[in-house]
Amino acid sequence: MCLAVPGRLEKVTIEFDETFRIGNVSFEGIIKEVNLALVPEATVGDYLLVHVGAAIGIIDEAEAIKTMEILKQMGEEI
Repeated sequence: MCLAVPGRLEKVTIEFDETFRIGNVSFEGIIKEVNLALVPEATVGDYLLVHVGAAIGIIDEAEAIKTMEILKQMGEEI
């Protein structure tokens, strides 16, 4: 099963050009480096869907929170 997890872009850490960037994304306090090449329009504070270390889309905060709650519930059942 493939799963994209929402996180909040905290900081752009590497910026080679307008497209290839890497940033720190917070997943409820856990910070991971994420490739931002697929979302060049992403800015600090945006909520991103992240799959296998790459941001694949931007979502709104309400959707991110709702998705994290569902993922937490799923984790309790596993």
